[in-house]
Amino acid sequence: MKIEVTDSASKWFQSEMGLGEGNGVRFYGKVYGKTPVHEGFSLALTRDDTPGETYTKTEKDGITYFVDEDDRWFFIGFDLTVDFVPDKDPENVVYTYTPNGELDK
Repeated sequence: MKIEVTDSASKWFQSEMGLGEGNGVRFYGKVYGKTPVHEGFSLALTRDDTPGETYTKTEKDGITYFVDEDDRWFFIGFDLTVDFVPDKDPENVVYTYTPNGELDK
């Protein structure tokens, strides 16, 4: 699994969450909601500056974006792109799940 954070999303995270170099954002699945790939679960995030055992991670502008090993179940089989689209209502942050064939391994 790969995580891609666009330039506009990185700026949004820095502005809205007060993030800077050395900080982190953890993505995970939570009960309730819906994603294009999960019914009854939605994607959530939290600031987490000390990743433990990670399933995957990427760094953008000095900020680490990651998924814990315990949350592999939510993301397996997909890459995640995080974008920020200022004119998109009601959600400006857009999460795109792209199949990566990982389930086939």
